[in-house]
Amino acid sequence: MFDTFPVLRRVGLAAAAIGVAGLLFTGCTTTSPKSSATATEQRQSLNSAADATLGKLYQASPQSKELVARARGVLIFPDVLSGSFIIGAEHGKGVLRVGGATAGYYSTTAGSIGFQAGAQSKAMVLLFMTDDALNKFRASSGWTVGADATVAVVNVGANGRVDTNTAQQPIVGFVMNNGGLMAGVSLEGTKISKLDL
Repeated sequence: MFDTFPVLRRVGLAAAAIGVAGLLFTGCTTTSPKSSATATEQRQSLNSAADATLGKLYQASPQSKELVARARGVLIFPDVLSGSFIIGAEHGKGVLRVGGATAGYYSTTAGSIGFQAGAQSKAMVLLFMTDDALNKFRASSGWTVGADATVAVVNVGANGRVDTNTAQQPIVGFVMNNGGLMAGVSLEGTKISKLDL
C-alpha cells in the first residue's frame, strides 16, 4: 500500500520554502522612486525633510530649540527605517549642519537580533555640543555610538522640559516617531558613515 503522508509533507515543505523565498526576493527586487533620484534631488529632499524634523522636534520640546542653537553641529536623520523579523536592520540618510549651513551627508545603519516582526520609521537628531566632539566625528571614516562616543538620549518631562543633566553631555540625541519623542531608547551600536552626495 502506498503511503501518501511523507510525499504530502515534502510537497508542503517545498511550497512553504518557495513562498518564503518569494517574499524575501520581492523585497530585494523592488526599486523605490528615491533610488533613481539625482544627487541634487536627494540633497534637496534630505534638507527639506531635515527642516521638517527640526520643526517637529521644536513642537515636541520647545527647549530643544535652545539646545540646537547652542550645538556646534547638528546631525539630522529624518527617516530611519527599520524592518525586521528575527534579525532586524535600520537604515537612513541624514545631513550634518554646522553654523546653520550644510556640512555633509551621512548614512546610518544598525542591527538587532530578536523576535520583532514589522517595519517602522523614526527620526534621529544628534547634537554635538562641543568642538571636540564635532571634530572627532568629522575626522572619523566610520563612527559608531558606544565605540567612538557616547550619545546621551534626551529624556523630556511631561512639561516638555529637557533633563538638564543630559543636556550638558558632549553629544545629545533626540529620537522621535509619529507619536512624538521616544523615551528609554538606546542608540548603542548605531554606525554613521559619510555619504558622497
